[in-house]
Amino acid sequence: MKTHLACIPCFFRQILEGARYAGISPQLQKKVMDEFARAIPQVSLRSSPPEIALIGYGILKKVNADRDPYKAIKQKSNRLALKLYRKLKRKAEHSKDRLLKAVELAIAGNIIDFGAKNNLDINDELKKILSKEETFVSRRKLFHYRSFKKVLKKSKTILYLADNAGEIVFDRILIEEIKRIYPEKVIYVSVKDKPVINDALMEDALFCGVDKTALLISNGADAPGTILPLCSKEFKRIYMKADMIISKGQGNFESLSRARKHIFFLFMVKCPVVAEETGRRLGDIVLLDNRENGPFRN
Repeated sequence: MKTHLACIPCFFRQILEGARYAGISPQLQKKVMDEFARAIPQVSLRSSPPEIALIGYGILKKVNADRDPYKAIKQKSNRLALKLYRKLKRKAEHSKDRLLKAVELAIAGNIIDFGAKNNLDINDELKKILSKEETFVSRRKLFHYRSFKKVLKKSKTILYLADNAGEIVFDRILIEEIKRIYPEKVIYVSVKDKPVINDALMEDALFCGVDKTALLISNGADAPGTILPLCSKEFKRIYMKADMIISKGQGNFESLSRARKHIFFLFMVKCPVVAEETGRRLGDIVLLDNRENGPFRN
């Protein structure tokens, strides 16, 4: 997905919020914003949004003594989501279609996103997921579940691209349900190699118990998405051999929507640009088969 002009103010908002979370001085915050502003004229709008956002986060890291300003927030997200694990598990187990419910819960968990929301209240958002679950389900649009089940059944190796800390507990529910149905399948779960916003790292995946069901790998990069040229050789090897790729979150959609691999994108539409790109409304939950829907070239 290419970058739209409407993305640019959002980049500045995200970088400024990151600088504030890092606790750097207003003078350094302005230095970061000034340097990012100088970089913007040099970038092409044909780049994906995560590629451009990475420039800003790179500038922030140069002046930030705390390399992971969202660490405390990520830890809180993990703890709160884990408290819901048993309740989420029961919701899947008591459903007529357990796999479908696990998919819906995994996408609902995508609401835990500090990159797309200002002043996110984790407690409030998690309560919304549980108390207004039917509202989420009713906004299930662009939902290629039949194709998902068909490809899942015949795939031997699955690569699951994780998104945010906390959210990864919801991913665990889906991964465990897949393994319950198909215990012979090999599932890799990839996380970011270094901190970026509240994206899940290896320590988050381990804390949330994802390693009990899947093989954990780092993608070797710290972009707020999956930018393949920046990923490690080992990640790209697994990416290429995977029969099925399950991609969580808008950042992964933005960076991989033009990929040739067969990918299922699971996310909640959180911004007008992605809504326009997919033809959906804000708040819709999406399970998108890139081959059934056709490649996104805009």
